[in-house]
Amino acid sequence: MTTHTATQLTSPHDLLAAVPFMVGYHPANSLVVIALRDGQVSMAMRVDFPSLDIASDIAITVASHLTREGAESVIVVGYLPDTNVEIDPLLFVRQGIESRGISIKESIVVKAGRFRSTMCIDLNCCPLEGTLVPPLSDSRITAERVASGKPLPYLDLDQMRASIASTLPDKDLTRALKKIFEIDYDVDCVLDLQREGAHAVDKLITEFEKSGISKDYQLIALVLTRLLDLQVRDYAMGMTTVENSKMIWDMWRWLLRIAPRGYVAPVATVFAASSYEQGEGALAQRALDRAFEDDPKYQMAKLLRRTFTAGWPPSAFTEMRADLHPKICAALFTTPASE
Repeated sequence: MTTHTATQLTSPHDLLAAVPFMVGYHPANSLVVIALRDGQVSMAMRVDFPSLDIASDIAITVASHLTREGAESVIVVGYLPDTNVEIDPLLFVRQGIESRGISIKESIVVKAGRFRSTMCIDLNCCPLEGTLVPPLSDSRITAERVASGKPLPYLDLDQMRASIASTLPDKDLTRALKKIFEIDYDVDCVLDLQREGAHAVDKLITEFEKSGISKDYQLIALVLTRLLDLQVRDYAMGMTTVENSKMIWDMWRWLLRIAPRGYVAPVATVFAASSYEQGEGALAQRALDRAFEDDPKYQMAKLLRRTFTAGWPPSAFTEMRADLHPKICAALFTTPASE
């Protein structure tokens, strides 16, 4: 999975502080490859630290993403499993990257709270036992990210999952959902109900923008039910703009947490798309996990999984969504409504 960013790293301490912000949490048993272009970070990619039998395949995949990204050089960081005993456990990935003509600027391994460079042979500079990883709070990177409004990284993947986990069922919302029926495409005036859903999404966004929450359970229930319609879901996905991206991301996250079983998949995919566009690739993947838990066959979740795994840049996804949204609006609102 990939995260796009833009920052300068001037020391190993900066690098190790930046990685958790790039991937969204403090990685463990992970391989992180950071692409550099024009002297700045353009992309960070994290995968589970591979076993020897799949190391070559992982190296090829990583190198392919870097080539597509136009990386000029890379930094490789390995957060080693406790069982790893190799002298240079990152050699396999460096060889795969260098075979594509991309230079390695640095290669660092982290284990048991210590780090060392595998490219430095000066034991006074980089002792074999490593150097203590400094606290995240001591880094200028942390200060800069927090000052810009970036939240601190999650402690681990479990904490990230918990941040979008379902809350206890709300009885008022449950009652409201029972009063609203899904669209019957063989009987109902489908376009009218799709428009109703789109207007409900608009109203919920307006309410959330004003107060950061909604207590209108009938409105929430209407949005959750109409999002089961693919046209309404795609309309909702297109409502993100540069101006409202943070607010609307907060709204989808809130709605994802309160959505009961059977209503999660559409919200989770919209939230995943919003997260990916903000560079939160790991969180986007966790949101898709929730979509598949709700509906293992949900097609949009499958499409997004392939898109994210293929390493599409968020900007390309944003452009595609922006091109599609006017067409969805035209389909919803230019056709005469039923009498």
